[in-house]
Amino acid sequence: MHGIHLEMINKGHRLPIGRQARLLSLSRGSVYYLPRPVPTADLAVMNRIDKLHLEYPLAGSRMMRDFLVRENFDIGRLHVATLMKRMGI
Repeated sequence: MHGIHLEMINKGHRLPIGRQARLLSLSRGSVYYLPRPVPTADLAVMNRIDKLHLEYPLAGSRMMRDFLVRENFDIGRLHVATLMKRMGI
């Protein structure tokens, strides 16, 4: 929903960006936010999680962590849970 509103912000307009954001009920921070790229190591883990998820669709973060540790990934359950959430699993 915010993506549509962010497109309505005109950085070249004479009305300040903060005021435009307020009129659209957006925080100023969301207008300036630039997402950070996903680290290469996380992409490799996410790729493996994706493949494991296809084989074991009911596996949660604990089981997924166990699978990954057996494959010599140095990763904890909370990081696995974060990556799974980011992937929509």
